[in-house]
Amino acid sequence: MRTFGKLVMLGAACLSLTACEKAQKVAATAAGLPTDENVLFWTQDQRDNAFRQMEVLATTRTIEAGNNIRKLEEGEPLPDTLKTENGDLNIDDYMASQRLAGLVILQDGKIRLEEYRMDFDRNHRWTSFSVAKSLVSSLVGAAIKDGFIKSIDDPLTDYIPELKGSGYDGVTVEQLLTMTSGVKWNEDYGDKGSDVARFNNTKSKDGVDPVILYMKTLVNEAEPGTRWQYNTGETNLIGVLVAKATGKSLSEYLSEKIWKPYGMANDAVWILNDGGKEIGGCCISATTRDFALFGQFAMNGGKIGDKYVVPEDWFAQAGTKQADIRQPGAGYGYQWWTFDDGSFAAQGIFGQGIFIDPKRKLVIAGNGNWPSATPEEKKNERNAFYRAIQAYLDSEAAPAEDKNAPAKDESAPAGEQN
Repeated sequence: MRTFGKLVMLGAACLSLTACEKAQKVAATAAGLPTDENVLFWTQDQRDNAFRQMEVLATTRTIEAGNNIRKLEEGEPLPDTLKTENGDLNIDDYMASQRLAGLVILQDGKIRLEEYRMDFDRNHRWTSFSVAKSLVSSLVGAAIKDGFIKSIDDPLTDYIPELKGSGYDGVTVEQLLTMTSGVKWNEDYGDKGSDVARFNNTKSKDGVDPVILYMKTLVNEAEPGTRWQYNTGETNLIGVLVAKATGKSLSEYLSEKIWKPYGMANDAVWILNDGGKEIGGCCISATTRDFALFGQFAMNGGKIGDKYVVPEDWFAQAGTKQADIRQPGAGYGYQWWTFDDGSFAAQGIFGQGIFIDPKRKLVIAGNGNWPSATPEEKKNERNAFYRAIQAYLDSEAAPAEDKNAPAKDESAPAGEQN
């Protein structure tokens, strides 16, 4: 989770900073939008309203879609009710409990389920929070394929020399991707003195990206590669890495490499920081169907037509366990949560997610608004839903007597979300 800096309300013309802030708050209040900068303190109604229009609250850059929209065929519809280890699970009840605005399930590239609630539809955008982490890490693969980044074994300081003399001396690009830098970091969202809270308040100085200004102050407390620690600031550094290496904005590069050629149906938007750069660790707003298409792109190994956008083995590595997160059956890849059954996922607070199961050619994309950022009961309920879908797909080819068997808790997707 991150705060967004001062909210920039469209159409507010101000003669002074104080007048501007007052006008922004009046406009936000009138529109039912939050005026607090920290999403954790927004009311549920404010989040319902804001998550679908983050470009009204913050400065963004457009991720342009192209003219050749990917056509998705309709597959056999999934049943309204699924069997789980806890009993029957109705899709309507599940969406209501998860407070999902959109849910798209693709199997073998076909739509098995597409449902919307909360006055939301297939052409509306919803924010992603840390789902963006998995998208920005994929741009590292693209930059390697394009020759902008030589290798994930390269020192990070080869690409961001401003970090020399900091805790990132000796840290490789791969260690940044796997969050194993060993750099000291506090990701406690409830602590206003934590790094994740304070680094959002850093302002650009002399044209230097505020991400660099804050991250260069950090010290190393463990040998690089020996300890995993969740660190949103490091994903922001991945964004800096890609932008510096390619000489392009993240939005431009994502549009060029994936959004346009893969055939996303709608433009997306990416929130910018105080320095006018995309926030690598957060805040892409897109349609639920386009998030599902990104999952399909990743499941297919990053191949578009007959060409790979990333190295051929990129997603085989990115979506498998590269770091031990001390949770049974789970791990961390290149900014993806990984599971021992071969599935992997992008996850964001308040119920955003893309779940990918290559074995079953399955992609599940959901966007919603949980009652709080990371409630355990909602994560467990979602995991049970994933398992139920997997079990049903397995049963389709099984004898008729096996089709009503409840899903078993085998893959147990987990993972802390941000």
